[in-house]
Amino acid sequence: MADTTEQVLIIKNMVCPRCIMAVENILESQGFTVKEVELGKAVVQGNESISLTVVNNKLEEYGFEVIQNKNQQLVEQIKTLLIRYVQQLQESDKSPKLSAYLTQKLHQNYSSLSSAFSESEDITIEKYLIHLKIERVKELLSYEELTLSEIAYKINYSSVAHLSNQFKQVTGMSPTDYKKARDSFRKPLDGIEG
Repeated sequence: MADTTEQVLIIKNMVCPRCIMAVENILESQGFTVKEVELGKAVVQGNESISLTVVNNKLEEYGFEVIQNKNQQLVEQIKTLLIRYVQQLQESDKSPKLSAYLTQKLHQNYSSLSSAFSESEDITIEKYLIHLKIERVKELLSYEELTLSEIAYKINYSSVAHLSNQFKQVTGMSPTDYKKARDSFRKPLDGIEG
């Protein structure tokens, strides 16, 4: 009987609940016993005969990738936590300061996290977070259920003017012009770059 070992896989481009289901199905189809799957991470058990290269190739067919470099793993964990942070902004009236949130979750000081992220992604954590927030604003605008004031409050902007300024910096147009364009300029969360 082959020896079974538990592994933690850090997986790039997981951004939503459907990604979790897709990755879980792929890992199970490749012979792993899946213990847990969450955004950016899977805990699996399998015997040594399961080829990680084959598993990675299968994941890549669906836009995912197993990350083996420790620095890249850290960057993916930061990205995953930033997505959760934006979700948390919407769900809570009071969210922790970003640096405290990342430090607590990753047990590293913020300056080393920030440095590793910037070095890898050519964008700061703060700017990446702004891009994530703007993508969420685009999504909420497309639903036409909330006013701009309600969206600003929901995403934890200090004012509509603050949201509008950041929106224009990122997209090149005002939220109102974006809404009028109706050309859904949204990006997938795994496609956000500097």
